[in-house]
Amino acid sequence: MPLFTLQNEFRYEIVRKIFEGGMGEVYEAEQRGVRDFVKRVAIKIIRPNFASQKMFIENFIGEAKLVADLIHTNIVQTYHLGEANGACFICMELIRGVNLEQFTRKLAEKKRLLPRELAVFITSRVARGLAYAHAKTDKDGKPLGIVHRDVSFKNIMIAFEGDVKLTDFGIAKARGFLTDQEGEVVAGKPDYMSPEQADFQITDKRSDIFSTGVVLAHLLLGRNLFKGDTADESRRRILNMPIPDFRALDRRIDKPLNDILQRCLTRDPECRYPSADELMYRLEYYIYHGGYGPTNETLGKFIRELFGLETPRAAAEDRGRKTHVLEETVLLREHDV
Repeated sequence: MPLFTLQNEFRYEIVRKIFEGGMGEVYEAEQRGVRDFVKRVAIKIIRPNFASQKMFIENFIGEAKLVADLIHTNIVQTYHLGEANGACFICMELIRGVNLEQFTRKLAEKKRLLPRELAVFITSRVARGLAYAHAKTDKDGKPLGIVHRDVSFKNIMIAFEGDVKLTDFGIAKARGFLTDQEGEVVAGKPDYMSPEQADFQITDKRSDIFSTGVVLAHLLLGRNLFKGDTADESRRRILNMPIPDFRALDRRIDKPLNDILQRCLTRDPECRYPSADELMYRLEYYIYHGGYGPTNETLGKFIRELFGLETPRAAAEDRGRKTHVLEETVLLREHDV
């Protein structure tokens, strides 16, 4: 297999292709160093048909520089920006797991329902990562003004250990890092973007709050209410579709959870949660105020069992423990409500 060589210190040996997106490709690779050092990593490169376009190269490099110092348990970490054979690549943390699109596809395939508490837990971890990114400053303490702008199922990963990771800041905006045409072009996935994104307006961190609300609703309902047959139809739904009372769509959704969804998905940014910190607090209070709630380990066991990575006996024992805890949580909350 081909090797990437870096200053005679590290080399990257490609193992397999993990993902191919619209503009980039991600590979699993082995980073090799002196004295038989080996580390599994992910390598992201620009697809060949975009590699000669200056704007894509500048934004690719800008993304690497932007996320290099974003070190948080709920954000995929970037290790290195390199160049080989005239092409730039980003070396990143390798996540052994799946994105939310793959996760929910497996749920549907096995006719499984994601427990309400796990849906809220996953979203709370996304909010944690966003809160950190939104608050990030430069070396002089000036806010970078990071807005992810692409919070969606494909860009949220769950490791088989249960860690939730936000990835792909490729269209994020931040002061001084990426070439931005906001207000002229629309960036993001149409069925997850905020109304201001869909309407070619300037966004701030509250745009990511709306997108996180779409993620939560999708996890709970098993479908994205805003997804149309075309990108334009999805944008029209984002802009105009009445936001429903979610209690009428899923009996598991109670008033406190419906209130969280309504505040995330209000079209007026002034009426949304003012920060991801506030949203994170509301989500965590919802699942933990009764004294019980899911953890990384709970989610990890659930996803490993879903994908057949647990032994039958361990999975059965875990289901019993998990069901007991989640049922107690539901009973406590229904009593409180």
